[in-house]
Amino acid sequence: MTKIAELPLDDVAVEQLRKSFAGPLVRPWDARYEEARAIWNGAIRRRPALIAGCTGAADVITAIRFARERGLEISVRGGGHAVAGFCLCDGGVLIDLSPMTSVRIDPDSRRARAGGGALWSHVDRETQAFGLAVTGGIVTHTGIGGLTLGGGIGHLMRKLGLTIDNLLSCDVVMADGRFVVASENSHNDLFWGLRGGGGNFGIVTSFEYRLHPVGPTVLAGLLMYPLNEAAEVLTYFRDYVAAAPDEVGILGNLRLAPPLPAVPPELHGKPVAAIVVCYVGAVEDGEKEFESLRRFKTPALDAIAPKPYVAHQSMFDAALPHGRGYYWKSCALPPLTEEMIDVLIRQAEKITSPLSTMPIFTLGGAVARVREDATAFSHRGAQHNLNILGAWQMDDPDPERHKAWVRETWEAMQPFACGAYVNFMSDEPADRVRAVYGSDKYERLVSLKRRYDPENVFRHNQNIVP
Repeated sequence: MTKIAELPLDDVAVEQLRKSFAGPLVRPWDARYEEARAIWNGAIRRRPALIAGCTGAADVITAIRFARERGLEISVRGGGHAVAGFCLCDGGVLIDLSPMTSVRIDPDSRRARAGGGALWSHVDRETQAFGLAVTGGIVTHTGIGGLTLGGGIGHLMRKLGLTIDNLLSCDVVMADGRFVVASENSHNDLFWGLRGGGGNFGIVTSFEYRLHPVGPTVLAGLLMYPLNEAAEVLTYFRDYVAAAPDEVGILGNLRLAPPLPAVPPELHGKPVAAIVVCYVGAVEDGEKEFESLRRFKTPALDAIAPKPYVAHQSMFDAALPHGRGYYWKSCALPPLTEEMIDVLIRQAEKITSPLSTMPIFTLGGAVARVREDATAFSHRGAQHNLNILGAWQMDDPDPERHKAWVRETWEAMQPFACGAYVNFMSDEPADRVRAVYGSDKYERLVSLKRRYDPENVFRHNQNIVP
């Protein structure tokens, strides 16, 4: 876009915009501003000057041009779930894709086309009507956009690959307002960067995915143990995942036991270790596969059972609701060692909030069989990704202690870490972003940024600086 003299953002300008914009335009004094501004992480309080609710690519193009003509910062919201709150900018224009939630399934070709503002609940609902699925997040009120562009880990990844390994094409609006389709056959350099490079290169208004037969019933659930048994549990977990078939989606978790009816009362509020599984195949095959896992030690809670895939996908939704304060860090890890297990247990004993958790995602399988340089996503060879998740109620008098626990745990795991996952990072400095990708991949991303967004219009993200 040719740089022109900056124009004002005033009532006249906004009213003029309304004539060419189909969606709602919300300003700070409007009655629904606070509702429109609210995002998943309640600790992020930035206030855009204009929220442009887009109904399609035409609105996105119009909003980008409007903001750039006025020299205003641009942020982008899909599901609004990024822990760092990148979708909010102070005093700029929030390009809000949340009205764009349509999902269309072609069951014959096993493909899905989903709008850039869709949530995983929208995708799962439509795909499961045909007994199909694609790897999605483990919280269904997460937006598909941010999760996909960062890589996309989830319960199905060891069998089906990451979300980006099933991405066929993206409709993208560029910083200069151009519209392009990125795929292996068109703008393939951009397509490479979109698969793991985040929202650095453009606004994706539509995603096309390859689908696979899954469900609608799967064998899934969790096993829970008191923390004094965690060393034995995590050691078994380590040995089990080393030889587990691709059909096994599995993660470990360390947290304080919630006061739910299914949890034994004596564990309520106490540190526990859990193993969460999902078998991507026939239920009877899963029963055989999980037999030793369920019997190596008697759990305090065995909640593995046949259930709808959508029920398993949403099992963590209530534990991670909108409006709480959140602060995360991430470590990609090799197979667990005794020393790593000791550190994890020690940090679990120090958890400061009953809402904080430490899920230990397990990669391998189909994830590891894709070449490291095939996409921008990094560290496919890692065995695990540890998400150190701090959470607290918004009336907590000292949220900093929860952030301090996250930082302390992250520091304690750094001697073992081999990278991180961009979707689990909060307030990271630029050198951390470079380290996540590695120097060669980062320089390739910088080259893409210079080509597609040289003025760094899309900088509210884990930013690749041109």
